[in-house]
Amino acid sequence: MAVARKDEVAPAAAQEVGLRTGNEMAALAASQINYHVMGYYPITPSTEIAEFLDEMKAEGLHHIYMVEGEGEHSAAGICYGASTAGGRVFNATSANGLMYAIEQLPVQSGTRFPMVLDLVTRSISGPLDIRGDHSDLYFAIHTGWIVLLARDPQAVYDMNIMAVRIGEHPDVMLPVIVAYDGFFTSHQKRRVEFFKNGEIVRQFVGERKQPFTTVDPRHPVTIGGYMNDPDLINNKYQLKLAMDAAYERVIPQVFAEYAELSGREYPLVDLYRMEDAEVAVFLLNSAAETAKDVVDRLRAQGHRVGVISPNVLRPFPIREIRSALRNVKALVIGERADSYGGYGGSVSHEVKAALKDDPENRTLVATRIYGLGGKDFYDDEAESFFRLGLDIARTGRVEVPYDYSDVTPGDPQVQPVQAVEPLRKEEVNLGLTQAEKDPATGEVKVKISPPRVLTERPKRIVSGHGACPGCGIFSAVDQFLKGIEGDVVLLFQTGCGYVVSTGYPFTSHRVTFIHNLFQNGAATLGGVVDMFEERQRRGEIPSGEDITFIMVSGDGGMDIGMGSAIGAALRNHKMIIIEYDNQGYMNTGSQLSYSTPLGHMTSTSHVGPAGRGKTFHHKDTPQIMAATNIPYVFTGVEAFNQDLVRKAAKAQWYARHEGLAYGKLLVSCPLNWRADERMGTKIVEAAVNSCFFPLYEVEEGKTRITYDPEEKGKRIPVSEWLKMMGKTRHLLKPEFEPELKAFEAEVERRWQRLKAKHAHPLL
Repeated sequence: MAVARKDEVAPAAAQEVGLRTGNEMAALAASQINYHVMGYYPITPSTEIAEFLDEMKAEGLHHIYMVEGEGEHSAAGICYGASTAGGRVFNATSANGLMYAIEQLPVQSGTRFPMVLDLVTRSISGPLDIRGDHSDLYFAIHTGWIVLLARDPQAVYDMNIMAVRIGEHPDVMLPVIVAYDGFFTSHQKRRVEFFKNGEIVRQFVGERKQPFTTVDPRHPVTIGGYMNDPDLINNKYQLKLAMDAAYERVIPQVFAEYAELSGREYPLVDLYRMEDAEVAVFLLNSAAETAKDVVDRLRAQGHRVGVISPNVLRPFPIREIRSALRNVKALVIGERADSYGGYGGSVSHEVKAALKDDPENRTLVATRIYGLGGKDFYDDEAESFFRLGLDIARTGRVEVPYDYSDVTPGDPQVQPVQAVEPLRKEEVNLGLTQAEKDPATGEVKVKISPPRVLTERPKRIVSGHGACPGCGIFSAVDQFLKGIEGDVVLLFQTGCGYVVSTGYPFTSHRVTFIHNLFQNGAATLGGVVDMFEERQRRGEIPSGEDITFIMVSGDGGMDIGMGSAIGAALRNHKMIIIEYDNQGYMNTGSQLSYSTPLGHMTSTSHVGPAGRGKTFHHKDTPQIMAATNIPYVFTGVEAFNQDLVRKAAKAQWYARHEGLAYGKLLVSCPLNWRADERMGTKIVEAAVNSCFFPLYEVEEGKTRITYDPEEKGKRIPVSEWLKMMGKTRHLLKPEFEPELKAFEAEVERRWQRLKAKHAHPLL
């Protein structure tokens, strides 16, 4: 494909200078490429890319169709399906998002459909850490995707543009990852240049050409047919040949043509002062820039040192690395990820293998693992790598080939201090709530103590968490726990409630606490329940021991975790699932979730000349869970405290005797709802009185409304609730009348349907 030359497009090829982050530059490149589809799911620190693109789309600056999956696995599937249909596809993810999607990545490369995925590198759980290292990247290099590395925001922009040309080349036809460091590159501003006119970018990448698509009925194709031997090995051999073509011809060609267009050159391997180096340090991405400053300082002291940093990781630039190291006496490889039990990370072993196969090389190599979990890499640590290399070159020996750098191993003699006394049996069994099943009606009858007496129950979650002022999570969960007698085990899925209450080495929980990821909390707690029951059957735990197991989900956890929750419902584990619904993915920056109502503004459903807020209605999770036929489903808010406590006691009875109970609690999020932090209780009360969030329960398949604002004479228009939040006030403007009317109609439809179910025992 011919590239537009500078002399052909000189007036439009002018470039602007600015200060931008890596995520801003990724979004800018994507908007100028004008992909057909972006399938994505929010995860820190890559989420900003979708946010920036959504904001630009609301302003009419691009036409990318943006599709938010219910999880990264789904987002990867959306991207794969879209790529088979013949257009350009883009995605962005990080860490556990990549891990959740990774099953899909070899499918995409094995069937040879190009797309671009920005991997904003981040530490993989567990434990959870949202800062940047390369543990996710090291999984990605084994998926058959081309991997480009971007060390700074400028490279993020340039690599994203070149990635399209590389992946779509007819001799390659592979998906491409552009990887850059989370927070170090993604969020830090740097001086950058970019094309003023996006048409120049589109001329460079050219038209998307695909020999066949899945949307051409006159030419049907079968994608991903089942293969047996020897077909699969031949398929993988073709993938290998595509990688060879990318390495030998396509990537150097595209890099050279882009250099001519932009004035910015990217060799396969970046070499800094390596022309006469005797000692070198090998680093990926942003850390290499820190090491370059140290090189200058050590050079001034008479040491011949240099830095090696690849711009391409797949295909592995083996010849360039061999050539650069041929006269180097000692190499220290710094790795921001480890291959546990492999005595060195993946890159170390690949570099060593490259040198082993070079008969002219005598370089001595040492590996140091650094910067895991986003630990900063300062020049003193970089200098320690060079000093290690200088010692190896001087002595001719590698005393410690593999080790960690700048760590505190800990003292096994020092034990954690228990800052809060555990709850005693007599504290948790106070008899403040009582529940039993009426044999005549089959309903569980509950007696609860007055609110003042309920305050005698000790808090299972104590003060000291880091939630935002006015956050409704803990007041609502605490109110629910007031209705629970006895011992409790809590599992929190990832989300605000988890992050702000368990910052290591502290915890806000006086009861046993477990964390697992969004998509697997219900299955995890189900496993705990099963083991508890089995150990009781075997006599390992006293038969009289009774624990109530409660999972707390929220921040969109019943989107990505819906499958796991339904699985727990089908198995009918004896436990409770509580969903705090704050109407978005608040822990990653207020992106739309499937619980976000129509028209509401989030960071991925902007309002602007071409943006109308969220474009579809919210998911009715309680009705979905009721359809699984579990024994008990309910809704609640802290504003109606007696109602919530009564439902908690009833949920506990069902969890102890019959199986799974599920409850949805609407909770305020003043930060992202753009509301007064003192008004949370009144806002959720208004949501109930407007019939947006009705209070009801589904017990053994029978629906009962537990508070009817119409009967109480307290029903208010939906608009009265909407005007209490900044994220929805635009709906009250005349130009948003269609969205408001559609929202009001849906609220009324769901309310009337609920009343019909309440009135008829068979509905």
